Amino acid sequence: MEARELIRSELAAGGRACVTSSFQAECVALVHLVTREAPDIPVLFLDTGYHFAETYAYRDDIARRLNLNLVNLKAAQSVAEQEAQHGILYRTAPDRCCGFRKVGPLFAGLADYDSWFTGLRRDQSPTRANLQPVEPFKLPAGQTLRKISPLALWSTKDVWDYLKQQGIPVLS
Repeated sequence: MEARELIRSELAAGGRACVTSSFQAECVALVHLVTREAPDIPVLFLDTGYHFAETYAYRDDIARRLNLNLVNLKAAQSVAEQEAQHGILYRTAPDRCCGFRKVGPLFAGLADYDSWFTGLRRDQSPTRANLQPVEPFKLPAGQTLRKISPLALWSTKDVWDYLKQQGIPVLS
């Protein structure tokens, strides 16, 4: 199914929907597509505390340009608090760091929704080769969401072509 048609279909199904974005190229293309159909949809950004200043500036610029309903998801502890308590986990225990700064906040943020639009694509990695455009996703607390990946069949070229056609700047 074409990305726009899938987005329209899933939004028409009702329920509380959100879209996640890291503000990388595919995510910005997805956010643009989804917000053309649902301008007020919450756009969830995982603010790990470790992003480059340029990433925050780009996020803020795109949020202004597209008038996004931006929701920043953060870990329970600041980076300084976490590092004081556990050391620099991204160096010593990256999985634990991701659990605190990415996975936990993401799952907590997703708990408010019934469906979740992602920018995942099959060609991003071998583990995503069988990605389906719509799949159930079960949160640790037991809630199941509809995980929607409208760009699942897109290539990197498709993403960059779309951004160029729409006149959307990319993070450089």
